[in-house]
Amino acid sequence: MTLGALALFAITLFVAAGSPGPSVAALVARVLARGHRDVLPFLAAMWLGEALWLTLAVFGLAAVATAFHGVFVAIKWAGVAYLVWLAWKMWFARTEPAGADLPQASSGWKMFLTGISITIGNPKIMMFYVALLPTILDLASVTLVGWLELTVTLLLVLAVVDLAWVFLAARARRLLKSPRAMKIANRLSAGMIGGAAVAIAMR
Repeated sequence: MTLGALALFAITLFVAAGSPGPSVAALVARVLARGHRDVLPFLAAMWLGEALWLTLAVFGLAAVATAFHGVFVAIKWAGVAYLVWLAWKMWFARTEPAGADLPQASSGWKMFLTGISITIGNPKIMMFYVALLPTILDLASVTLVGWLELTVTLLLVLAVVDLAWVFLAARARRLLKSPRAMKIANRLSAGMIGGAAVAIAMR
């Protein structure tokens, strides 16, 4: 891959990833409600899911993804159902002072599976890699080394964008000290997660 092609891919991905969507909404809501310390599995799943879509696009497997459309639809609705459940729990969660115990490490797999289902089942992400990416890159000429370069670029861009969202949400959470503020934050987070579920379901 030339530096120009990688730069074009990075800029386009930065704009697409930086625009608020279901994944960003779920990420920010989680950080607002529970802090940033346990979101790494969620982030890792989001990045892995996007790398999978990139791989499908680069190696011409979009047709395979289309052939197994039902599988992706099932993943999508599983993700929607889980987000709705999370929103329900968050809406009625008891208020806790800042610094309260975070979820145990055993919740990491749930966070990972949630991130995967949101990313793989998100039509916005799918359309970026299947429809938009071929218009900015000649995917037919991408070699294995080129795919690796694109993947590394993708991970770097997503890390910058998503960690920026985590940082901003974590800073906002520090302002929430009183039980009333925590209740408002829980309700806002529930609304954002519910909105993410609706956004995914409507596409």
